Amino acid sequence: MNRDNIFAGLAFIITLVYFLNWGISAIPSNYYPIFFIVSAFGIFMAFNIGGNDVANSFGTSVGAKTLTIKQALIIAAVFELSGAVFAGGEVTNTIKNGIISFKGHDVDPMKFVAIMLSALLSSGLWLFFASKKGLPVSTTHSIVGGIVGAGIIMGYTSYGANEAIKMISWNEIGKIAISWVISPLMGGVLSFLIFGYIKRNIITPTRQLKISLKALKSERKRYKRDFILSLTALPEKEQIETLSRIAMIDEDNIQNPEYSEYRTKIKQMKDNEKQIDSFAAMKKHIPLVAGFAAMIISSMMLFKGLKHLNLNFGILGTVWIMFVIGLMAYLASFAIINVMSKNDSEKSINRIFSWFQIFTASSFAFSHGANDIANAIGPFVAVLDVIKTGVINDSAAIPNVVMITFGISLVVGLWFLGKEVITTIGTKLAEIIPTTGFSAELAASIVILLATKLGIPVSSTHILIGAVLGIGVINKNANWKMVKPILLAWVITLPTAAVLASVFYIIIARFI
Repeated sequence: MNRDNIFAGLAFIITLVYFLNWGISAIPSNYYPIFFIVSAFGIFMAFNIGGNDVANSFGTSVGAKTLTIKQALIIAAVFELSGAVFAGGEVTNTIKNGIISFKGHDVDPMKFVAIMLSALLSSGLWLFFASKKGLPVSTTHSIVGGIVGAGIIMGYTSYGANEAIKMISWNEIGKIAISWVISPLMGGVLSFLIFGYIKRNIITPTRQLKISLKALKSERKRYKRDFILSLTALPEKEQIETLSRIAMIDEDNIQNPEYSEYRTKIKQMKDNEKQIDSFAAMKKHIPLVAGFAAMIISSMMLFKGLKHLNLNFGILGTVWIMFVIGLMAYLASFAIINVMSKNDSEKSINRIFSWFQIFTASSFAFSHGANDIANAIGPFVAVLDVIKTGVINDSAAIPNVVMITFGISLVVGLWFLGKEVITTIGTKLAEIIPTTGFSAELAASIVILLATKLGIPVSSTHILIGAVLGIGVINKNANWKMVKPILLAWVITLPTAAVLASVFYIIIARFI
């Protein structure tokens, strides 16, 4: 075991000890067993969210070789933890997405506790299995499936089959099923369009300009070689004198009229070369892409990543912030391109988009940490709330120590379990380079932003997979063989978690 793993393990153990010590002082002693159980299940769920869902953020960065896996893990850990701790919210819904309703039923709070315990354990186990297989699945669909499965069994055993069916919001389940198609499709279409723009307006023109410039330089080199060869027809003495003069002075300033044709030709060739700016397409379009991307990323941060902070900038204030950030990105990227203009143009494209990719992935990770950690914290806090109040509430406050502990658990899960999913997204679905990786991440950010504002229940995992495949379609290198097991995993996530949770509920309910 290397030092990094030891450090991650020690950080987790220290956090866990502090968390348990807090729990012992905050929870009535007669509920210690339930507290320890729900803590184990909740932290296990957070661990597996880190191992599966978090890996989405930096999978394309690793695939494009922008970052090593170790670098990706470190950066993802920082931004995921920051999102969870600083923007994760102070209150969480106790029943995920209103997927199950207890209205009209006098539900025993301890049966509700059994539902949440079963959901955490079932979804955690399914995510662990999927992560070990390198299959990116939806953590949200997993926890929803767990709650549905356990909820149905609770309803059936308590009120009968008809009432059990009525308790489930089947409209929400239908929306989730539809999202299996909509999420990857939207991600794929947008990444196709974004990379199509980049390829058409930046990559292809830059390559053509580079080829043209290289051809002119080769022509000048060939002309100089032919001129030197033509001297071989002269006597040896004249050859030496001619070559000496050419070697001693700049060829643009040859004064001897005898060589005016050579001087004029070389000067004309150099002028033609100067007229070709191999960075012209980059100077025109990359700042536009940077500005647009910065506005999208900033809006996703404002509307999703920081939504729990209730900043209340207002529409005008929010638009102004987005505009300023976009303008700064435009100017910064334009300045960077000018500085790089003496380098290899095609390599410069990849270098610039590598930087862009890190920014988009980091914001993706921050937003994910701020929101999807609720898949583990929501059920955990729901149980805690029942223990403290004795009733089932629609929402509950999140203690800071809980947010920190679950955030660190998420990061530790990413560290120990995330490599397999990162490898799948980064290397097994399509060939990824910085431009394609950036396109996929930006497309996923746009879809998530739109879905957030429209209230559509989409999966960031499904969106990103679709985005990567959209890149594979345009470059004709999509690995469709790998798509089959991933699609199967998506479809069976909810029912698998539901079946497992129903079994666990039958067992757990007997002891609570």
